[in-house]
Amino acid sequence: MAVDLARNGGADIMRSSQKVRHLQADVDGLEVFYREAGRPGQPTVLLLHGFPSSSHTFREVMPVLADVAQVIAPDLPGFGMSSSPTVGDYDYTFDNLSRTIEHLLDQLGVERFFVYLHDFGAPVGYHLATRDPARIRGLIVQNGNAHSDGLGEQWDSARAYWADPTDDRRAALPDWLNFAGTRDQYLAGLPEHLRILHAPESWHLDWARMSRPGTIDAQFALFTDYANHVARFAEIAEYHRAHQPPALVLWGRHDPYFDVEEVLAYHRALDRMDAHLYDGGHLLLETHAIECADLMRTFVLDNS
Repeated sequence: MAVDLARNGGADIMRSSQKVRHLQADVDGLEVFYREAGRPGQPTVLLLHGFPSSSHTFREVMPVLADVAQVIAPDLPGFGMSSSPTVGDYDYTFDNLSRTIEHLLDQLGVERFFVYLHDFGAPVGYHLATRDPARIRGLIVQNGNAHSDGLGEQWDSARAYWADPTDDRRAALPDWLNFAGTRDQYLAGLPEHLRILHAPESWHLDWARMSRPGTIDAQFALFTDYANHVARFAEIAEYHRAHQPPALVLWGRHDPYFDVEEVLAYHRALDRMDAHLYDGGHLLLETHAIECADLMRTFVLDNS
Protein backbone atom coordinates (compact mmCIF):
# COMPACT_ATOMS: atom_id res chain seq x y z
CA MET A 1 0.00 0.00 0.00
CA ALA A 2 2.81 2.43 0.87
CA VAL A 3 4.44 1.83 -2.49
CA ASP A 4 1.19 2.45 -4.33
CA LEU A 5 0.63 5.70 -2.44
CA ALA A 6 4.10 6.92 -3.28
CA ARG A 7 3.57 6.13 -6.91
CA ASN A 8 0.22 7.90 -6.95
CA GLY A 9 1.73 10.89 -5.19
CA GLY A 10 4.46 11.15 -7.80
CA ALA A 11 1.91 10.95 -10.59
CA ASP A 12 -0.18 13.64 -8.90
CA ILE A 13 2.85 15.93 -8.69
CA MET A 14 3.59 15.35 -12.38
CA ARG A 15 0.01 16.07 -13.40
CA SER A 16 -0.08 19.17 -11.20
CA SER A 17 3.13 20.55 -12.74
CA GLN A 18 1.66 20.18 -16.22
CA LYS A 19 -1.36 22.30 -15.32
CA VAL A 20 -1.10 25.92 -16.43
CA ARG A 21 -0.88 28.50 -13.67
CA HIS A 22 -2.06 32.09 -14.26
CA LEU A 23 0.11 34.65 -12.47
CA GLN A 24 0.99 38.33 -12.27
CA ALA A 25 4.24 40.12 -11.53
CA ASP A 26 5.12 43.73 -10.84
CA VAL A 27 7.88 44.55 -13.32
CA ASP A 28 9.22 48.09 -13.06
CA GLY A 29 5.78 49.30 -12.00
CA LEU A 30 3.92 47.40 -14.72
CA GLU A 31 1.52 44.57 -14.03
CA VAL A 32 2.73 41.74 -16.27
CA PHE A 33 0.42 38.76 -16.62
CA TYR A 34 2.01 35.43 -17.46
CA ARG A 35 1.17 31.76 -17.72
CA GLU A 36 3.52 29.18 -16.27
CA ALA A 37 3.65 25.39 -16.34
CA GLY A 38 6.24 22.76 -15.52
CA ARG A 39 8.78 22.83 -12.72
CA PRO A 40 11.82 25.01 -12.00
CA GLY A 41 14.96 23.02 -12.69
CA GLN A 42 13.72 21.86 -16.07
CA PRO A 43 14.90 23.69 -19.21
CA THR A 44 12.91 26.90 -19.65
CA VAL A 45 10.89 27.74 -22.75
CA LEU A 46 9.89 31.39 -23.15
CA LEU A 47 6.85 31.75 -25.40
CA LEU A 48 6.52 35.18 -27.02
CA HIS A 49 3.25 35.95 -28.76
CA GLY A 50 2.61 38.36 -31.62
CA PHE A 51 0.01 40.89 -32.71
CA PRO A 52 -2.86 41.01 -31.83
CA SER A 53 -2.80 38.03 -29.51
CA SER A 54 -1.48 37.19 -26.05
CA SER A 55 -0.30 34.19 -24.08
CA HIS A 56 -3.79 32.80 -24.74
CA THR A 57 -2.41 31.57 -28.06
CA PHE A 58 -0.24 29.03 -26.18
CA ARG A 59 -3.04 27.50 -24.12
CA GLU A 60 -2.89 24.10 -25.87
CA VAL A 61 0.88 23.69 -26.21
CA MET A 62 1.85 24.54 -22.64
CA PRO A 63 0.62 21.33 -20.93
CA VAL A 64 2.51 19.24 -23.51
CA LEU A 65 5.75 21.19 -23.08
CA ALA A 66 5.41 21.20 -19.30
CA ASP A 67 6.27 17.51 -19.28
CA VAL A 68 9.88 18.38 -20.20
CA ALA A 69 10.26 22.11 -19.52
CA GLN A 70 9.42 25.04 -17.34
CA VAL A 71 7.20 27.05 -19.68
CA ILE A 72 6.68 30.80 -19.29
CA ALA A 73 4.31 32.72 -21.56
CA PRO A 74 3.93 36.43 -20.72
CA ASP A 75 1.48 38.93 -22.14
CA LEU A 76 3.60 41.76 -23.52
CA PRO A 77 2.74 45.25 -22.19
CA GLY A 78 -0.20 46.58 -24.20
CA PHE A 79 -1.51 43.07 -24.89
CA GLY A 80 -3.77 40.57 -23.19
CA MET A 81 -4.09 40.87 -19.45
CA SER A 82 -0.90 42.87 -18.87
CA SER A 83 -0.94 46.59 -18.19
CA SER A 84 -1.56 48.83 -21.17
CA PRO A 85 0.00 52.18 -20.29
CA THR A 86 -0.34 55.06 -22.72
CA VAL A 87 2.44 55.94 -25.16
CA GLY A 88 3.29 58.83 -22.86
CA ASP A 89 3.87 56.50 -19.93
CA TYR A 90 5.68 53.60 -21.65
CA ASP A 91 8.11 53.48 -24.54
CA TYR A 92 6.48 51.09 -27.02
CA THR A 93 9.57 49.82 -28.77
CA PHE A 94 10.62 46.21 -29.15
CA ASP A 95 13.85 46.94 -27.32
CA ASN A 96 11.89 48.26 -24.33
CA LEU A 97 9.45 45.32 -24.44
CA SER A 98 12.45 42.99 -24.36
CA ARG A 99 13.80 44.75 -21.27
CA THR A 100 10.46 44.31 -19.50
CA ILE A 101 10.52 40.59 -20.34
CA GLU A 102 14.18 40.35 -19.33
CA HIS A 103 13.36 41.83 -15.94
CA LEU A 104 10.48 39.36 -15.55
CA LEU A 105 12.85 36.47 -16.29
CA ASP A 106 15.32 37.85 -13.76
CA GLN A 107 12.57 37.97 -11.13
CA LEU A 108 11.73 34.34 -11.88
CA GLY A 109 15.37 33.27 -11.69
CA VAL A 110 15.56 32.17 -15.31
CA GLU A 111 19.09 32.23 -16.71
CA ARG A 112 19.01 30.25 -19.99
CA PHE A 113 16.01 29.48 -22.14
CA PHE A 114 14.59 28.42 -25.46
CA VAL A 115 12.66 31.27 -27.07
CA TYR A 116 9.56 31.04 -29.26
CA LEU A 117 9.50 33.80 -31.86
CA HIS A 118 6.17 34.69 -33.47
CA ASP A 119 5.30 37.91 -35.31
CA PHE A 120 5.93 40.85 -32.91
CA GLY A 121 7.47 38.36 -30.49
CA ALA A 122 10.35 37.87 -32.94
CA PRO A 123 11.90 41.34 -32.52
CA VAL A 124 11.43 41.07 -28.75
CA GLY A 125 13.17 37.71 -28.68
CA TYR A 126 15.97 38.77 -31.00
CA HIS A 127 16.76 41.72 -28.74
CA LEU A 128 17.13 39.23 -25.88
CA ALA A 129 19.28 36.95 -28.03
CA THR A 130 21.64 39.55 -29.44
CA ARG A 131 22.01 41.33 -26.09
CA ASP A 132 23.08 38.13 -24.30
CA PRO A 133 23.57 35.19 -26.71
CA ALA A 134 24.72 32.85 -23.94
CA ARG A 135 21.20 32.82 -22.47
CA ILE A 136 19.64 31.27 -25.57
CA ARG A 137 19.38 27.48 -25.71
CA GLY A 138 17.60 27.48 -29.06
CA LEU A 139 15.08 29.22 -31.30
CA ILE A 140 11.56 28.10 -32.08
CA VAL A 141 10.36 30.25 -34.96
CA GLN A 142 6.68 30.29 -35.91
CA ASN A 143 5.84 32.77 -38.64
CA GLY A 144 8.36 35.23 -37.27
CA ASN A 145 10.49 37.30 -39.61
CA ALA A 146 14.22 38.04 -39.43
CA HIS A 147 15.16 38.38 -43.13
CA SER A 148 14.06 40.55 -46.02
CA ASP A 149 12.99 37.37 -47.85
CA GLY A 150 9.78 37.19 -45.82
CA LEU A 151 8.68 40.77 -46.44
CA GLY A 152 7.04 40.78 -49.86
CA GLU A 153 5.21 43.50 -51.75
CA GLN A 154 2.46 43.50 -49.11
CA TRP A 155 4.94 45.54 -47.03
CA ASP A 156 5.50 48.22 -49.67
CA SER A 157 3.14 50.77 -48.09
CA ALA A 158 4.71 50.13 -44.68
CA ARG A 159 8.22 50.64 -46.07
CA ALA A 160 7.09 53.86 -47.73
CA TYR A 161 5.63 55.14 -44.46
CA TRP A 162 8.72 54.19 -42.45
CA ALA A 163 10.91 56.04 -44.93
CA ASP A 164 8.72 59.17 -44.91
CA PRO A 165 6.00 59.12 -42.21
CA THR A 166 3.65 61.73 -43.69
CA ASP A 167 -0.10 61.88 -43.19
CA ASP A 168 -0.64 60.86 -46.82
CA ARG A 169 1.55 57.79 -46.47
CA ARG A 170 -0.15 56.84 -43.22
CA ALA A 171 -3.51 57.10 -45.01
CA ALA A 172 -2.21 54.66 -47.64
CA LEU A 173 -1.55 51.98 -45.01
CA PRO A 174 -3.98 49.07 -44.69
CA ASP A 175 -6.69 49.70 -42.11
CA TRP A 176 -5.90 46.94 -39.63
CA LEU A 177 -6.22 48.46 -36.16
CA ASN A 178 -9.91 47.66 -35.84
CA PHE A 179 -12.10 44.61 -35.23
CA ALA A 180 -12.00 43.44 -38.86
CA GLY A 181 -8.22 43.75 -38.97
CA THR A 182 -7.92 41.81 -35.72
CA ARG A 183 -10.06 39.00 -37.12
CA ASP A 184 -8.04 39.00 -40.35
CA GLN A 185 -4.87 38.13 -38.44
CA TYR A 186 -6.51 34.76 -37.86
CA LEU A 187 -8.51 34.22 -41.06
CA ALA A 188 -6.97 36.23 -43.91
CA GLY A 189 -5.64 34.06 -46.71
CA LEU A 190 -7.16 30.85 -45.39
CA PRO A 191 -9.28 28.43 -47.45
CA GLU A 192 -12.66 27.59 -46.00
CA HIS A 193 -11.59 24.21 -44.62
CA LEU A 194 -9.16 26.06 -42.31
CA ARG A 195 -11.34 29.08 -41.52
CA ILE A 196 -13.91 26.86 -39.85
CA LEU A 197 -11.26 25.45 -37.49
CA HIS A 198 -10.66 28.84 -35.87
CA ALA A 199 -12.63 29.56 -32.70
CA PRO A 200 -13.95 33.15 -32.88
CA GLU A 201 -13.39 33.72 -29.16
CA SER A 202 -9.72 34.40 -29.89
CA TRP A 203 -10.11 37.53 -31.98
CA HIS A 204 -13.02 38.76 -29.85
CA LEU A 205 -10.76 38.50 -26.79
CA ASP A 206 -7.93 40.26 -28.63
CA TRP A 207 -10.15 43.11 -29.75
CA ALA A 208 -11.65 43.55 -26.29
CA ARG A 209 -8.16 44.10 -24.89
CA MET A 210 -7.05 46.29 -27.79
CA SER A 211 -10.07 48.51 -27.21
CA ARG A 212 -8.65 49.78 -23.93
CA PRO A 213 -8.02 53.54 -24.00
CA GLY A 214 -4.73 54.36 -25.68
CA THR A 215 -3.94 50.82 -26.81
CA ILE A 216 -4.47 51.51 -30.53
CA ASP A 217 -1.85 54.27 -30.30
CA ALA A 218 0.49 51.79 -28.58
CA GLN A 219 -0.01 49.25 -31.34
CA PHE A 220 0.72 51.83 -34.02
CA ALA A 221 3.88 52.81 -32.16
CA LEU A 222 5.03 49.18 -32.29
CA PHE A 223 4.20 48.97 -35.99
CA THR A 224 6.32 52.09 -36.52
CA ASP A 225 9.17 50.58 -34.50
CA TYR A 226 9.07 47.44 -36.64
CA ALA A 227 11.18 49.49 -39.07
CA ASN A 228 13.96 49.30 -36.50
CA HIS A 229 13.59 45.52 -36.38
CA VAL A 230 13.99 45.39 -40.17
CA ALA A 231 17.04 47.64 -39.87
CA ARG A 232 18.56 45.07 -37.47
CA PHE A 233 18.42 42.18 -39.97
CA ALA A 234 22.18 42.42 -40.60
CA GLU A 235 22.85 42.32 -36.84
CA ILE A 236 20.55 39.31 -36.49
CA ALA A 237 22.31 37.61 -39.41
CA GLU A 238 25.62 38.09 -37.61
CA TYR A 239 24.10 36.60 -34.44
CA HIS A 240 22.97 33.56 -36.46
CA ARG A 241 26.39 33.24 -38.12
CA ALA A 242 28.44 33.63 -34.96
CA HIS A 243 26.35 31.59 -32.51
CA GLN A 244 24.46 29.10 -34.71
CA PRO A 245 21.62 28.41 -32.23
CA PRO A 246 19.69 25.21 -32.92
CA ALA A 247 16.35 26.12 -34.46
CA LEU A 248 12.94 24.65 -35.08
CA VAL A 249 10.91 26.51 -37.71
CA LEU A 250 7.13 25.99 -37.81
CA TRP A 251 5.32 27.78 -40.61
CA GLY A 252 1.73 28.26 -41.76
CA ARG A 253 1.97 28.44 -45.55
CA HIS A 254 -1.15 30.60 -45.96
CA ASP A 255 0.32 33.50 -43.96
CA PRO A 256 -0.58 36.68 -45.91
CA TYR A 257 1.90 38.82 -43.95
CA PHE A 258 5.17 36.85 -44.01
CA ASP A 259 6.15 35.01 -47.19
CA VAL A 260 7.15 31.36 -47.06
CA GLU A 261 10.54 32.28 -48.58
CA GLU A 262 11.48 33.26 -45.02
CA VAL A 263 11.76 29.56 -44.16
CA LEU A 264 14.51 29.10 -46.76
CA ALA A 265 16.28 32.18 -45.39
CA TYR A 266 16.51 30.47 -42.00
CA HIS A 267 17.71 27.32 -43.74
CA ARG A 268 20.56 29.22 -45.37
CA ALA A 269 21.50 30.99 -42.13
CA LEU A 270 21.51 28.13 -39.63
CA ASP A 271 23.40 24.84 -39.67
CA ARG A 272 21.06 23.09 -37.20
CA MET A 273 17.55 23.85 -38.39
CA ASP A 274 14.48 21.68 -38.83
CA ALA A 275 11.55 23.20 -40.72
CA HIS A 276 7.94 22.06 -40.91
CA LEU A 277 5.48 23.67 -43.30
CA TYR A 278 1.79 23.33 -42.46
CA ASP A 279 -1.52 23.87 -44.17
CA GLY A 280 -2.25 26.73 -41.80
CA GLY A 281 -2.13 30.49 -41.41
CA HIS A 282 -0.37 33.26 -39.52
CA LEU A 283 -1.66 32.07 -36.12
CA LEU A 284 -0.70 28.46 -36.72
CA LEU A 285 -1.30 27.22 -33.16
CA GLU A 286 -5.02 27.88 -33.51
CA THR A 287 -5.24 24.95 -35.92
CA HIS A 288 -2.05 22.91 -35.41
CA ALA A 289 -1.29 23.16 -31.70
CA ILE A 290 -0.91 19.42 -31.12
CA GLU A 291 1.42 18.88 -34.08
CA CYS A 292 3.58 21.86 -33.11
CA ALA A 293 3.64 20.99 -29.41
CA ASP A 294 4.94 17.49 -30.13
CA LEU A 295 7.75 18.89 -32.29
CA MET A 296 8.61 21.53 -29.70
CA ARG A 297 8.76 18.90 -26.96
CA THR A 298 11.18 16.79 -29.00
CA PHE A 299 13.26 19.86 -29.86
CA VAL A 300 13.65 20.73 -26.17
CA LEU A 301 14.64 17.16 -25.30
CA ASP A 302 17.16 16.96 -28.15
CA ASN A 303 18.83 20.24 -27.21
CA SER A 304 18.89 20.11 -23.41
